[in-house]
Amino acid sequence: MGLIERAARALGFERRDANPNDVWASFAALRTANITPESAQSVAAVYGAVAVIAEAIGTLPLRLYKRGDDSRTPADDHALHKCLHREPNEHQSSQEFIEWMTAAMLLYGNSYARVIRGNDGQVRALIPLAPERVNVLRKGDAIGGFDYTDRDGKRERLLPDEVFHLRHRAGPDPLIGQSPIQAARSVIELALAESQHGVANFTNGTKLSGIIKMPGKLRSEQRDSLRQSWQTQYAGASNAGRTPVLEEGADFVPLSMSLEDAEYIAARQFSVQEVARIFKVPPPLLADLGEANYSNAVQVNRWFVTHCLGRHMAAWEGAISRQLLTDAGRRLYYPEFSAEGLLRGDSEVRAAFYASGIGAGWLLPAEARKLENLPAIKAPHYQPNPPPKGAA
Repeated sequence: MGLIERAARALGFERRDANPNDVWASFAALRTANITPESAQSVAAVYGAVAVIAEAIGTLPLRLYKRGDDSRTPADDHALHKCLHREPNEHQSSQEFIEWMTAAMLLYGNSYARVIRGNDGQVRALIPLAPERVNVLRKGDAIGGFDYTDRDGKRERLLPDEVFHLRHRAGPDPLIGQSPIQAARSVIELALAESQHGVANFTNGTKLSGIIKMPGKLRSEQRDSLRQSWQTQYAGASNAGRTPVLEEGADFVPLSMSLEDAEYIAARQFSVQEVARIFKVPPPLLADLGEANYSNAVQVNRWFVTHCLGRHMAAWEGAISRQLLTDAGRRLYYPEFSAEGLLRGDSEVRAAFYASGIGAGWLLPAEARKLENLPAIKAPHYQPNPPPKGAA
């Protein structure tokens, strides 16, 4: 044990034996199947699920609001509002930063950003850190710090308040997130195997395996020559459809079942639905339109916002409040996404709902505006008409 390691243990720090974000190193099955975030994204459904969630979250306005008696006032003058809503760092816009952090969380289970604070302790910038190069240090049952290794191999230790940590649903360790890919790796393995099967099948000219029967016994060099000749002339996509010419009584007998027998297309469609389940994305948003129609399109979008994006928006808002605001700041400010942009297709239904409530008297126009995330409008002051002259 080195001097630095002994000093860290004396201070109560405990180095994890492995990178918590290197989830692939923790599971022999994943190493065997070579499933990584990069290879998982080669499955179109996985890439599409991560993209549709991260891009949707990235396009939503994220603002810091100041608490009031009965109003919602954006805290435009607060440094954190500028960082979240406009420019988190000099290299990324707010949309790019939020999209990248969300995608990293979905693929690795955790995403990290270095927190840059001003002299007043307020957050001035958030710089994303590659999750595969971050190690979490434990101090008992809490996170005591982070070790980050840059691209040049230089290691730097960061304190907990110097890192913004966004995590997916916790796995065995409640302080470390677990990605959907890690939790349901067998689904990704199956989808990747089906994809590789399709590639191999078309590479071989969509002709399945078989045997070449000969009337007599062949010598070793004759078998090698026959095999090489067959592969050169008839195997591969470029030779698909060519008519083989067999000599000296040779006969080709296919052995494997056809793609129809294996229900390959149905299996591919089922993999899309399985990936949609683990990411909680409605299949129509992954271009699986088997159950989609014009009548349920709005409800699918609402389901996506409520049951999928709602969790991620709440995770962002909670992490910002807990990690980027002080105790005093949390009493005065709160962050919030506005999902109204994703629900605009349902405006007619909402308008009818508000109209019925206002007409029945149980909803005020000011309350409807608040539900729509609109600023309050003060009621005009009406002067009563003066009484006619000579009236008592």
